Amino acid sequence: MPKIVTLPGDGIGPEILEPAVGVLQRLVDGVEVEEHVFGGASIDAHGTALTDEVLDACKGADAVLLAAVGGPKWDTTDPNAPRPEQGLLGLRKGLGLFANLRPVRPVPALLDASPLRRDRIEGTDLLVVRELTGGIYFGEKTRTADSATDVCTYSREEVTRIAEVAFGAARRKVTSVDKANVLETSRLWREVVGEVAQGKDVPLEHLLVDNAAMQLVANPSDFDVILTENMFGDILSDEAAMITGSIGMLPSASLGQEGDPGLFEPVHGSAPDIAGQGIANPLAMFLSTALLLRHGLGREDEARALESAVDKALDQGLRTRDLGGTASTAEAADAVLAAL
Repeated sequence: MPKIVTLPGDGIGPEILEPAVGVLQRLVDGVEVEEHVFGGASIDAHGTALTDEVLDACKGADAVLLAAVGGPKWDTTDPNAPRPEQGLLGLRKGLGLFANLRPVRPVPALLDASPLRRDRIEGTDLLVVRELTGGIYFGEKTRTADSATDVCTYSREEVTRIAEVAFGAARRKVTSVDKANVLETSRLWREVVGEVAQGKDVPLEHLLVDNAAMQLVANPSDFDVILTENMFGDILSDEAAMITGSIGMLPSASLGQEGDPGLFEPVHGSAPDIAGQGIANPLAMFLSTALLLRHGLGREDEARALESAVDKALDQGLRTRDLGGTASTAEAADAVLAAL
């Protein structure tokens, strides 16, 4: 039977994870669920955001389902103080997760919830494929009283493997996003992606990141797969989230080599301002569970069923507060379960 490690994390994390686990248990007979403390909650309990024991448990699972981490309680400018986000980076590194997938598909019932016009976003169905282990986030860092540096580094191998993921997922085309007119890492990126594209049946186009940011708002339906490096992907995927009307609707999957456990989590944060009130939107958590079913357990039918249930619940009028309605977390979960 499949084994899933769950990490409730902080803020609204436990509230949105509980109904998602219920849905998972309903869809997968005999699934084993093992919960562990993570993020800020782990800092409070153990002095570190990710313990060796939790990392080992994640390595031994078929997939990991994470709710949310972070909060002002643990914000600090002390470089030696533990931060919840360190747990996330440590988990990605420890599990060898190099490909972050963020699908962006506006639900028909929510087309008017987006700040963009309906006619601009209709038909949008894109996937951001973000490289997770390289780039400026992981480069050498220096700091003095008057200056600071962050080194951006990429290897040919890192670019090749993430490009293969993007071409494997594409249906119409791959849009590779870089800053090759300025950055040497981007010039390597563009060269290697072009090499991977040779022999593929999927067309490749290159866009500079500033132009890509503009086109994502102007013509989002023109995109199929957006392939990009770590920092650009972090920024562009959050921009793309607004096409759906709420960041509370966006799931993600972080994957490593085939056969290794993936990490599945909503894109939104821990929302400590509404934690404990029972009003958090659990739909991105449900959609992340659908990605777990698809990519983590190879259960495509169950994944589609869950995604369809979310669509149906919204079509029947479900609206949480972030979507302009009044539905509580429990009411949203009940609506999705009823649609299943």
